[in-house]
This record gives sequence, structure tokens and C-alpha cells, in this order.
Amino acid sequence: MMNLEDKYREVIDLASELGISNLEVREQDNVLYIDGTAQSATDKDKLWDTYNKIDPDYRAGDMVMNIEVAEGVSREYTVEIGDSLSKIGKAYGVSWQDIFEANKDIISNPDLIQPGWKLKIPTV
Repeated sequence: MMNLEDKYREVIDLASELGISNLEVREQDNVLYIDGTAQSATDKDKLWDTYNKIDPDYRAGDMVMNIEVAEGVSREYTVEIGDSLSKIGKAYGVSWQDIFEANKDIISNPDLIQPGWKLKIPTV
């Protein structure tokens, strides 16, 4: 009988080729777990497409893939009283526009930020 790593070799190899960071492949109770962080949603989709080719509609239920997508965001900042996007940007060496872009889900007006908001600080 073929083991799960052999069965899903194509997915594991693709994950390596795509440069999935923190890649972890482990087998537990006859289920193969693949964890890691993809650089883009496109890479994550490629992995799922390959998985679906090997196990159509994921019927076997013998693999769990937990791939997150890195958004170029590595830090979070909690807004304090007296902060502005440009002040926060200076502290992290990024432009206020980059912070605004990364947080459009929270910020509608870059001049109005509220203490307590958790902002994603993009990496440069």
C-alpha cells in the first residue's frame, strides 16, 4: 500500500517549488497534514488544484492542507492617542499611503484614525 506522502508527492513537491515558507508535512492517524505560508493566493490555488487532481472533490479525506497567504504584512500596530498615519509610517520606515492601502478595510479617511485600531504595517 502506498503511503500518503507518496500519494500526495505532487502536492508536496509543488509546495517546495513554489517556495512555501514554514512548510511542514506530517502524517498522523492516516491523515497527511501540509502546513505553510504561500507568497500569493495564486500559489495557494495551484496547490489546491493539484490536490483536487489526485483526490477529486477531496473524497478520500486523508489530507488536510492548511496554507496561509503571506500578504507582505509582518507587523501589527495598535493606534494610540496622538498618532497619525505619517507618524506611524515614519516609525516603521513606510509611507502613510502604504499603511492606508494595507488597511482600507478599516480606514476610510486617512486623516481620521482611532486609538485602539489594530493596523497592519506592510513590509517594504
